[in-house]
Amino acid sequence: MAKESSAAPDVVGKALALLSRLGEHPDGAPAAELARQVGFPLSTAHRLLGALVREGFATFDPATKRYKLGLHLFALAQQALQSRGFTGMTRSVLEEVSSVTREATLLAVRDGEQQLYVFSIEGPQQVRVVGEAGRHGPLHCTSQGKVLVAFAEQPARDYLVANLPLPAAGPRAITGRQSFRSEIERVRESGYAVADEEHEAGIRAIGVPVLDHDGVALAAIATAAPAYRMTVPQLEGFLPTLREAANAVAVLMALR
Repeated sequence: MAKESSAAPDVVGKALALLSRLGEHPDGAPAAELARQVGFPLSTAHRLLGALVREGFATFDPATKRYKLGLHLFALAQQALQSRGFTGMTRSVLEEVSSVTREATLLAVRDGEQQLYVFSIEGPQQVRVVGEAGRHGPLHCTSQGKVLVAFAEQPARDYLVANLPLPAAGPRAITGRQSFRSEIERVRESGYAVADEEHEAGIRAIGVPVLDHDGVALAAIATAAPAYRMTVPQLEGFLPTLREAANAVAVLMALR
């Protein structure tokens, strides 16, 4: 019995590793490719993928020999969103923001040392920023990420300010520890964050926190746009709209 209980986490971990890798292949992937990417023997990958298919977490197309994520994951994701207060009404609030800004509106939460995109509303412009729900992103070089750090509970905030990796993502990313600390202090004072070509060249964004009654960030909402079309002062002009949306989302989350 002890042997079974100690081995179980390894099996679960391997299955989850395959699922996570599968999520990076929207068109699906063959077992051999997945096995290579996660470093498992092909026989192990086949066995675990078969179990995932049986349970509805993955699908298999015999014609293409490719595995894809299953709809059971979608159902679980919807339950997770509901439990966190991210309902269809939340999405409608974000759509209202995009109707005002005519740019992309993004909502994210902190997941450890990363942010996780929950909703992404595209703007009506022909050239637009696209964020993919369910994807992770960095904290140090995005407007939402900075907000999520600045308004995290103090122990988490202190840890992230001192230890968060600061790779040079975009051309203007903050990579110095003291500069990052100063930026987070500025964000806390102003109540919003700007990312000016820090995550990607040619992209600017502004983000605000969705706060609980203790002033801790539950999530963050951002407007993102191509730099050629939107200056930082123009983005700052959207702050009243973003803050109104953040308050509305906070109320919806409190009602969950």
